[in-house]
Amino acid sequence: MTKTPWRTLGILAFARTLFNTAYRMVYPFLGVFARALGVPLETLAWVLSARSLLGAASAPFLSQYANQRGHRAGMLLGIIVFAVSSALVIFFPTFPMLAAALILGTIAKYIFDPAMQAWVGERVPYAQRGLALAVTEVGWSAAFIGGIPLAGFLIARTGWVSPFALLALLGAVTAWALWRQIPAEGQHAVRAAAHWDRFRTVLTTRVALAGLAVGFLASSANEVVNLIFGVWLEDTFGLKIAALGAASAVIGLSELGGEGLVAALADRLGKKRAVMLGLLGNALAAISLPALGGSVPGALLGLFLFYITFEFTLVASIPLMTELLPQARATLMAFNVTALSLGRAAGAPLGTALYAWGFTAAAIGAAALNMLALLALAQVQEQPNAAL
Repeated sequence: MTKTPWRTLGILAFARTLFNTAYRMVYPFLGVFARALGVPLETLAWVLSARSLLGAASAPFLSQYANQRGHRAGMLLGIIVFAVSSALVIFFPTFPMLAAALILGTIAKYIFDPAMQAWVGERVPYAQRGLALAVTEVGWSAAFIGGIPLAGFLIARTGWVSPFALLALLGAVTAWALWRQIPAEGQHAVRAAAHWDRFRTVLTTRVALAGLAVGFLASSANEVVNLIFGVWLEDTFGLKIAALGAASAVIGLSELGGEGLVAALADRLGKKRAVMLGLLGNALAAISLPALGGSVPGALLGLFLFYITFEFTLVASIPLMTELLPQARATLMAFNVTALSLGRAAGAPLGTALYAWGFTAAAIGAAALNMLALLALAQVQEQPNAAL
């Protein structure tokens, strides 16, 4: 991994920690934000669905910027937009501005992530790519381990706006660090016609569409539980802000475990086999949640199993996707972001609808979506000349 220094991967992981803290902290504190702004819980749920839909719609088109200007430029644009969107809430702490900040921050994430994944994909051999991308994915679990508990601490002491101030400051610092650490690539000068050719290649290639379907279904299954776990814990056990932050840390540790398992096993097992095992494990974990949810320790154990298996699935799928269409890598990764985002958009209202029938209905729905993802995975074929 000589072309991709560990320091650079560390900066990328920290950047993703910021993105994911902003993205994920809404879930455990959904009720807190709704009460502070005087809006119904369902209204915020639809905002989360809207941010996923808008991010999904924009990601493939925004990838053209990285194709033309270079992946470094795409990453810098993403982190700068993120810092600005976080700062908006500081000056205008209202529901419309929060909604705008959540949507802009998600668009920024969807500019950054495909550019970052394509940048790593071009510099790390496929045989080592599971490890490299697992390092950057630590930013997903670090959000729950450190970012969200810190957000809960700040909210409890200084109000719901305070986490956004910290995120804006750290976003600006990270943009500077990326600008200093990653060499400029120069303009790629990709013709518009070539960009649309990549679109057409992705949308007409069966293996690519199958891979995108796996991400959509697995992400939707995760969102069904992700949206309601905080409300479930509050309704069942009366957990408050600090306890919800602690629950988030437990989930973050499970995700860190999933990322560690990918780093250790995905390159050895093969990416497709790893994704298959992750989907099976996540379906079983979803079914076990109602049975384990009779006590706080049992509920946390169930959530630990659910999130570690999902994280293993997701992180193992990323290096798999980077090699399905090497000739259109950045475009496919942008579409992968779209598929994951659409899955979340579909899962958010589905989660609240199923929860109206009880948490067991939501758990069964998540398991069923994972089974459909397994059927889609059967259509995915790794490149025959790519090392595992």
